[in-house]
Amino acid sequence: MIEEGLDVVEDNDDQELFEHLRVVVDKGQSLLRIDKYLISKTQNATRSKIQQSAENGNILVNDKPVKSNYKVKPLDVITVVFAHPPRETELIPQNIPVNIVFEDDDLIIVNKDPGMVVHPGYGNYKGTLVNALAYHFQQLPISRYAATIEATKKSKEQALLRPGLVHRLDKNTSGIMVVAKSEKAMVKLAKDFFDRNLDRIYYALVWGDFQEDEGTVTGNIGRHLKDRKKMDVFPIDSEEGKHAVTHYKVLERFGYVTLIQCKLETGRTHQIRAHMQHIGHSLFNDETYGGDRILKGTTFAKYKQFVENCFTILPRHALHAKSLGFNHPITGKYIHFDSDIPQDMLSVINKWRGYSVAMALDES
Repeated sequence: MIEEGLDVVEDNDDQELFEHLRVVVDKGQSLLRIDKYLISKTQNATRSKIQQSAENGNILVNDKPVKSNYKVKPLDVITVVFAHPPRETELIPQNIPVNIVFEDDDLIIVNKDPGMVVHPGYGNYKGTLVNALAYHFQQLPISRYAATIEATKKSKEQALLRPGLVHRLDKNTSGIMVVAKSEKAMVKLAKDFFDRNLDRIYYALVWGDFQEDEGTVTGNIGRHLKDRKKMDVFPIDSEEGKHAVTHYKVLERFGYVTLIQCKLETGRTHQIRAHMQHIGHSLFNDETYGGDRILKGTTFAKYKQFVENCFTILPRHALHAKSLGFNHPITGKYIHFDSDIPQDMLSVINKWRGYSVAMALDES
């Protein structure tokens, strides 16, 4: 089945692309638009969903993405790929500690720890945030969800088993996430993310210094044309990728690295990571986008050891979803949630702060 990609997904938990469909076109096939061709090869897929999947770069012919008007030719190899594996029917609730910041009948706010995968996927069917929340929901009093259960005509376990994800964070990105607990909240929150009716602030430690104190990065984001496991930035008038805007502001300068605040105007996959690399400021220790090596600084062995020590303390990219604000999907009241920078990232920031002070003293 072809599934329409959610535009609200910020960061895919797994960078690998998974094959959902593979078709070798018959020798006698006449020229036919690929969206029309695939309707006969899939179940429960509308033409609009197929077209959207092509627009998102999820439909490949001979390993190259094509648009929905591509004419299928004999012996073409068509594959449909997504950033998640084919959907599993079973979700295993697990008693895993979760940092819950807020919860009511319709939504739950969590402060996700770094290293926790959000959604079950290939190689991560257990131990994820969704597994943990499924268990948490099972422990709640049934009276609190009587209306939801009655409306869906399901048991408590059936009604609440799958938490409603309206956005995601990378495995190695920490911070604030909202998860829907009711159908009505899910629909409203998804629309808010799509319409950008919310405030999202991220903190990132990036390589290099900035000439200005704040700025904006605008550039389409889509799958890299050669490396489909990462994203790339394309011109705004390009047919590749989707429109993306990131506003940044310098919080603290450490000479060779800078702590910045990022405010998302759009929510594309790996948006901050791809945009920062695009302007020459890859996130500190971002393996995918070139930040896991020394990009700025000296050639001294002592400095190299200092950076390697920082990589050991922070074995992930330095990105934290600091805060999230939006109108409550049911009451309409504006609510805002903030979180502390996790210890691994904070320790590295403090080390750079000390290093920059020492450099300033040496120069004085």
